Amino acid sequence: MKLIRFGKSGKEQPGIELKNGKRIDVSAFGEDYTEDFFATDGAKRLGEWLKSNEALCPEVNSAERLGAPLSRPSKLICIGLNYSDHAAESNMQLPVEPIIFFKSTTAVSGPNDDVVIPRNSTKTDWEVELAVVIGRKASYIEEKDAMNYVAGYMLHNDYSERAFQLERSGQWVKGKSCDTFAPVGPWLVTPDEITDINNLRLWLTVNGKTMQNGNSKNLIFKIPFLIAYLSEFMTLLPGDIITTGTPAGVGLGQKPMPVYLKAGDVVELGIDGLGQAKQTLVAWSR
Repeated sequence: MKLIRFGKSGKEQPGIELKNGKRIDVSAFGEDYTEDFFATDGAKRLGEWLKSNEALCPEVNSAERLGAPLSRPSKLICIGLNYSDHAAESNMQLPVEPIIFFKSTTAVSGPNDDVVIPRNSTKTDWEVELAVVIGRKASYIEEKDAMNYVAGYMLHNDYSERAFQLERSGQWVKGKSCDTFAPVGPWLVTPDEITDINNLRLWLTVNGKTMQNGNSKNLIFKIPFLIAYLSEFMTLLPGDIITTGTPAGVGLGQKPMPVYLKAGDVVELGIDGLGQAKQTLVAWSR
């Protein structure tokens, strides 16, 4: 199942994208894609409801804006340097344990929304990432059980302001949490749609030029380990997002000089089975 949310920002409604590409409005189901939805096996319940009600659901115009595929996650947890080639291009050692940081949930935006270059930014960068959405409350779980806690997967662009992140007291969250810096979607894809989560191509282009071309098989710390590991330090709630790191090709790592985004640049990205997104960079203004 591919969960979508559509409509104006802040007023999104729940929907589904069908296998034929048609999008339907499932507002009549009576629930948005919230923590409670995931905690109560919402995707399964929605699937049962659709068996009798799909034909009655209005079609969503393909031109309608898509928002983030889930509503108000409690947290967005990021894993740093989780591809060896990205660690190398960043001139950083491979981590012995996962590097953990957060993005503010106010950074979450729709997959094709404009991305705002922050005020005083000089080094806004891109990072295509595979995001995991938690489906059940998880605390001190075992790695062998971890995939039972997954609600689905999403495409994520982990935008980063490198000067804020690396040059101002080393506080990564400052360079990661700016408004619009976490576009996700177009879909939240349930696990049954993905044959092998450890073999998905990730790619990203800037103004049509390929910058990133990786594969999830090269994750240093795999998804089951990450979920179990994080559950040792915090309770994971349904709807929480874990974004698993980026392969080589970010602006910071370009040779002979780093390349950063400017207003008017267009970033396109995708992951096998998780769809594509397109973002235009715009300058900050009041």
